[in-house]
Order: sequence, then structure tokens, then C-alpha cells
Amino acid sequence: MKLKRFAALALSVAMLGLAGVGTATAFPDKPVTLVVPWPAGGGSDTLMRMIAEGATGSLGQPVVVVNKPGAGGSLGLREVAESSPDGYTMSMVATGFIAEQYGNPNSPTLDQYKVVAFVGVDPAIIAAGKGTGIKTLEGLVAEGKADPGKLRNANDQPGGTAFVAASLMEIALGIDLTLVPYQGSAPVVQAVMSGETQTATPSVTDLIAQHKAGDVTILAVAGAERHFLAPDIPTFTEAGFPLVTGTIRAIVVPAETPDEVVAKLETAIMAALADEDFKKRATAAGFSIAPLGSADASAFLQKMDEDMYPVLLEAGLVKVRQK
Repeated sequence: MKLKRFAALALSVAMLGLAGVGTATAFPDKPVTLVVPWPAGGGSDTLMRMIAEGATGSLGQPVVVVNKPGAGGSLGLREVAESSPDGYTMSMVATGFIAEQYGNPNSPTLDQYKVVAFVGVDPAIIAAGKGTGIKTLEGLVAEGKADPGKLRNANDQPGGTAFVAASLMEIALGIDLTLVPYQGSAPVVQAVMSGETQTATPSVTDLIAQHKAGDVTILAVAGAERHFLAPDIPTFTEAGFPLVTGTIRAIVVPAETPDEVVAKLETAIMAALADEDFKKRATAAGFSIAPLGSADASAFLQKMDEDMYPVLLEAGLVKVRQK
């Protein structure tokens, strides 16, 4: 009798194991959610929707974008980090996330995720509103030094990408700006366009159309080289102020997500990023696409974390988790 019970138990365990394999093999068998921790309408939201569209075709299930802004991106990212690690909930991290780990005690940390894929880098800019009359980076420096703190700068939440960029620009340029936080890049654009602030530090894609229309002036690009959408605009380095910073974007899932599920998501996203139609649309929209698979993307973010920490420390942005 005991032998029969043992055999039945062994069979049950075996069946459970087979069920687990079947579940992993069947992934995905329902829609996948891509949480964008920023408001709709900004650069990250636009790009993630393009990627979701491409990944939908590769996965055979809809990839649905859900915007969950708040707390400098930490609100949505924490929700994803604490979600079920089954591959059905993923999110995106940007440069600001690296800083947020050290500025916000409620922020999730890099080790709470597995990196599925790296998308690319968009360099930050500094732009001046039309009403300021500022047309060059040198003019901005002169204005900033003449009246420290007078120039208001639209950026995102403390620790966010644009906030970090503005802080690093203050150091590089030797000026003091009054940093004004907004929830995402769309309101940042509106603030400098309306004159609510005199400057803004989003990415090239956020303000290039307004620059070409003459509504704002992009003074410099914080890239290693001039941006393909703005070949007439100098880099900070060319203007005599060495600085490279901007928005990186990568797709992540909870750290405990099975490797085989991560691999399926990686394959789908890398296929979407390699699609010729996607690349044409992304380039036309001004995004710099430089895909990396999971392993290389993980190494990239780890190195970025290591490289950014001393910069954040010097800028006074390390409030928690000091190394």
C-alpha cells in the first residue's frame, strides 16, 4: 500500500514538472504588458510603442504599452520589479534610473531586474526659449554667470535623466541654474516653449522640430559627435565644455524571470529592433538605435552604473545606498 502511495506521489511530482516545462514552452500564451514609467507623448513612450508593435509580430501575442508615471519613474519600475516573474510584465529603464537608485530610498535597484535588451542612446541637449535671446552656449554661460540662479531649467524629477543632465551641465559650464522638475519630457517641452522656464534639458528628439521652427534654440548636444538630426548644432565638447550624457533605454523584467522566457523576449525585441521598417521610422523620429542582446546589455548597464556613481556623488545626487 505504501509502495502504491509512493508511486502515485512520484507520478504527481513528475506531472507537475512536465506542466512547468509546458508552461515555459508555451510562453507567451496571453498578452504581454510593457510598462512605460513616464507619461504618454514623450520620447520614451513613442519609442516603446514602436518596439511593442514590432515585438507583437515576433511573439505572436499583443505587447500592450501601459503608462505608469510618478516618482521620477520609480513608481512604475517598482511595480514591475515586484510583479510575477513570468515574462508577462516588462518595463524600460533609462539613464535616470541609474541615478534614482542613489537619490530615492523607494527606488528599485538594478539587481532587481534581468536586462532583456538594450535599445540605444539619445544624447541630452540644452535649449533656450525664444524669449531669452540666447543663441549660443557661450551666451548661456555669460547669462548664467551674470545672474546665478536666474535661469530656470525644465527637467524631470530629481534623479531623472534630464535632471542629471542639467546637474552635470551646471558643473561643466560653471553656472547655477534653478532646476524645475516636471513629470516627463512632454511637459518639459511645454515649459520652455511657453516661457515658464528659460531653458530645458531633454533629448534631441523632444525639441528638434521646435528648434527648426525657430520657437526654441538648441545650444549644444551632449553627444560624442553631432546628432544626425541636428548636424548644425555643436557638441558641448566642440564648444569647449567636455560632456557626454543622455538617455539610454533598455528593456527589463523582474530578476527571477526564467532564462528561457527572457530568451524568448530577447529574440522578439531584437527582431523588432532589426526590422528595416522600424529602423527607418525610428531614424525619421530622431532616435539613435544601437541594439544589444541580454548579456551585452547587462554588462553595459553594470558599467554605466559604475561610471556614473562618482559623477553623481560629485554632483551631490547620492542620498542613499552610498558605496
